[in-house]
Amino acid sequence: MLVDIRRPLKKLLPSLLQAQKDNLNEADTVLLLVKVFEDVLGWDTTGEVSSEAHLKNKYVDIVLKLDGVTKLLVEAKAAGEKLRDRHVEQAELYASENNYRWVVLTNGVVWNLYHLTFDEGIDYERAFSVDLSDGEHFELSAERLALLHKQAIKKGEHEAFWERSTALNPESVGRFLFDEQVLSLMRRKIHRSQGVLLDVEDIARAIHDLFSDDARERVGPPKIKHHSTPKRRKRPEAAAGNAGVGSAEPAPMSPVPTTGQPPSPGGEKLQKPK
Repeated sequence: MLVDIRRPLKKLLPSLLQAQKDNLNEADTVLLLVKVFEDVLGWDTTGEVSSEAHLKNKYVDIVLKLDGVTKLLVEAKAAGEKLRDRHVEQAELYASENNYRWVVLTNGVVWNLYHLTFDEGIDYERAFSVDLSDGEHFELSAERLALLHKQAIKKGEHEAFWERSTALNPESVGRFLFDEQVLSLMRRKIHRSQGVLLDVEDIARAIHDLFSDDARERVGPPKIKHHSTPKRRKRPEAAAGNAGVGSAEPAPMSPVPTTGQPPSPGGEKLQKPK
């Protein structure tokens, strides 16, 4: 269960919003962020939070460590600067050299968490984005930001959140919805309930139209995943029968006793044609 950070966050929020209004410079924004990590997110600034950390001839605005192991890299921007995904590219260079997979990009009000992969080059995906100036969604913002709490990082809550998010993203859900077997099942259900027999392609297009514009863009056009039908293997009896065509006739079966008594356990078994 995530730590409830709403009270300390509300206490510090006016300072963050004022910094944005005053367009606080990046250096002073970093100092304010360190306070957020200490007072709101439970990190110890004496040994777990390093500002302007030096990593292999490169500087990182803030590094968060647990037991000496780097867990998060934080790329800070001036409080009034608008965040863009490309800003994370500076921190990803540091991350790739040491296989660090989590980067936070923030100006104190907007917080973006990114997950990085290094399979083929460097790729990053946004895990979440919260805007603390949006009072209407403060509860959800606090819940997301709590994933950066020291205890949440220690328990791997951010990793679990990422796994759930990727399993439920449009690409993943679309991949299963547009599976031929799933669409065929829906086709049968519709036929039984509505009496209409539809093509699976029509059902796929109808599902695709239900997606939001953003989801449709991520999923792309509906592509039905077809499954190849495995060839049925012939039964041994049929194979044996076919093999006997044109060959010698099978040996005759032993006669059944006429005494009315069942054959003894040592009696001859019925032979199948070879």
